[in-house]
Amino acid sequence: MKKLWDISPSIDALSPVFPGDTAYSQRWVASIGPGCPVNVSAITLSPHMGAHADAPLHYDPAGAAIGAVDLQAFIGPCRVIHAIGCGPLVKPEHLAHAMNGLPPRVLVRVYQRMPQDRFDHTLPAFAPETVALLADRGVVLVGIDSASVDPADSKTLDSHQVLRQRGLRVLENLLLDEVPEGDYELIALPLKLTTADASPVRAVLREL
Repeated sequence: MKKLWDISPSIDALSPVFPGDTAYSQRWVASIGPGCPVNVSAITLSPHMGAHADAPLHYDPAGAAIGAVDLQAFIGPCRVIHAIGCGPLVKPEHLAHAMNGLPPRVLVRVYQRMPQDRFDHTLPAFAPETVALLADRGVVLVGIDSASVDPADSKTLDSHQVLRQRGLRVLENLLLDEVPEGDYELIALPLKLTTADASPVRAVLREL
């Protein structure tokens, strides 16, 4: 049996969210007891909670909602590249050692240990020229283990705009702490949320 790496952080009421975003909450609307055979809960959360896929609608007012995005980019050959300790931006030189023969999906690990108990206001992000370089190499999906491909205080979202211009898909907030550099199969399908700007994913890597 091929090994699986679960690269999705756990989601609960203590999970960090982008400042101002909607935290996870859950309430029980039915509980097992006399006259009720099941437990049923209602949950509230941002679609950007945990490992998630942004839709073009997130950064383009005319962009597609996540339920309309083709799934092909979210499943298939993938390379994990380490850029641990790269500083505030992942630049092309941080990936140069692993650029030969790139598959169509690239996930970049920037943390030695991803912060799962707090929001990192100094989160490492992609330099826009790095996203453009990956697109030039035929990459169709980029991912990162920080909460955004742009700095937390960015108002221009330069890397998101390169995603828009080049038609790339993106995964954010992945958990890559235990994943060695190398090639894998990625499976990270978003929900078919027909009007949403993002969707949580249960992202896994499977050995080839």
